[in-house]
Amino acid sequence: MNRSNSLDALRGFAILAMVLSSSIAFGILPAWMYHAQTPPPYHQFRPEVAGITWVDLVFPFFLFSMGAAIPLAFQKKIRENTPAWKLLGHMLQRFALLVFFAIFTLHARAWVQSGTPGAAEQLISIGAFALLCLMFIRMKSIVPKIVAFALAAGFLFYQKIDLSRSDVIIIVLANMALFGTLIWWLTVKQPLLRIGVLPFIVAVFLSAQTADSWGKAVYDWSPLPWAYKFYYLKYLFIIIPGTFAGEWLQLALPAGNAGDKRKWQLIAAGTLALVLINLVFLFNRQLVLNLALNVGVGAAMLFLARKMLSPVPSWMNFLQAGVYLLWLGLFFDCTQGGIKKDPSNYSYYFVTGGLAFLVILGFCIMEYYGYCNRLIRYLAANGRNPMVAYVAGNLLLLPLMHLSGLMQGYKNMDANVWLGVLKGLLFTGVVSLITIFFVNRKWFWKT
Repeated sequence: MNRSNSLDALRGFAILAMVLSSSIAFGILPAWMYHAQTPPPYHQFRPEVAGITWVDLVFPFFLFSMGAAIPLAFQKKIRENTPAWKLLGHMLQRFALLVFFAIFTLHARAWVQSGTPGAAEQLISIGAFALLCLMFIRMKSIVPKIVAFALAAGFLFYQKIDLSRSDVIIIVLANMALFGTLIWWLTVKQPLLRIGVLPFIVAVFLSAQTADSWGKAVYDWSPLPWAYKFYYLKYLFIIIPGTFAGEWLQLALPAGNAGDKRKWQLIAAGTLALVLINLVFLFNRQLVLNLALNVGVGAAMLFLARKMLSPVPSWMNFLQAGVYLLWLGLFFDCTQGGIKKDPSNYSYYFVTGGLAFLVILGFCIMEYYGYCNRLIRYLAANGRNPMVAYVAGNLLLLPLMHLSGLMQGYKNMDANVWLGVLKGLLFTGVVSLITIFFVNRKWFWKT
C-alpha cells in the first residue's frame, strides 16, 4: 500500500486519543474530558444530552482513516487484474480475522477472565498478547501462525466463551472493513453510485420504525448476530466519504513548494479553528453563534481557495468536502435532539466526517511545507500499527503493572484533576512507546 504520512497521522491521533480517553481519571475531570452523553461524576448514560467533546471525535476519525486506506490498499490489486474471487476472499478473511480479534482480545483481559483476577490471569493476558504477535505479524513460515491460532482457540474453548460478548468497537470496524471495501470496489469506476448507497441505508433505518414492514425485516435479519447487525451500517456515512479521501490522496502534488503558500497556511489554521469552534460551541449548545462562525470561517477558506494561482486538486477537494459536510451536519443538528455520539445521528456523522476531511487537509499542508514534522512523524508511526496500540494497554501494560505492584500507585493518581490527567498521559505515552518499538522493528500486525 502506498503510505500517506498525513493519513497515518490522522489514524495515530485517533488511536492515541482513544487510549488517553480511556485512561484518564474517572469522574473528577471536567465534563468536556469525557463523552458528552456520559458526563461526570457518575458517568451514567444520558441519551437526552446533546453535544460533542474531543473524545467523541476519536472513533469517527479512526473510521474515516479506515475508509481512506481502502483505495490505497486495493487500487494496486485492481491494476494488477487480481481475480474478483481473490479480492472478495481477502475482504472476507479480513472480516473474519477482525471478528476473531474482537472476541479473543476481550476474553483475554484479566478482569474478563475472572471477577477477582490474580497473577495467573495477568500472565494469561500477557501470553495472549504474545499469541497476537504470532497471529498477525507476517512471517516466512506459517507454522507459528497456525500454532498461535490453535492455542487461542483452545483458550476460548476452555473459557466457554459467549460469542455475544466481544469488543463492539472492533466488531463495528470488521463490518466497515467488509462493507466499505465491497461498496468501494463495486463503484470504483462510478463514484457517484457510492454516495447513492447512503440514501438506501437511511431508508432501511426509517422503515425499521414501522412494524411488520419488509424494511424492518431487513434491519433485524442477521445470519450471525454476534458478528453482523444492519445497525452497524450507519457508520458507512463516515467510511464512504473516507474512501474519496483515499482516492484524492493519490493525486499528484506539485513539485517543489506549491504557490500561494501564505494562503494555504491560513487555510491550515482555519482547519484547526473549525475543530476548536465546534468542540466549544456544540458542547455548550451555543448553536446560532457556532453556525455563524462555521459559515464565516468556512466561506473565508473557500474564498481563499478560489483565489489560488496554482490550486492543489487533492487539497481543494478536501476543503470543499469538509466544509460541505460540516455545514450539512450543523443543519441536521436541529433534528434528532441535536448532535450525539450515542445514539449516533446524522448530524454526528456529517460534522465529524467534515472535520476529518479538514484535519487531514491540515496535516497534508503541514507535511508538504515542512511544519511540525516531528509531530506528524510521531503520530504517523503510531498510526502504522493501530492494532498494537489498541490492545497493548489492556493485555500487556496493565498486567505488568499489577504483577510489579505499580498498580496501586497508578490508582492513587485519581486523587485530583492534574494527577488524573497526568495518569492518562503517562499510560498513553507508554502504550505509544510500545507501538513505536514494534514499528521500528517492522513488526506490523496485519489482517
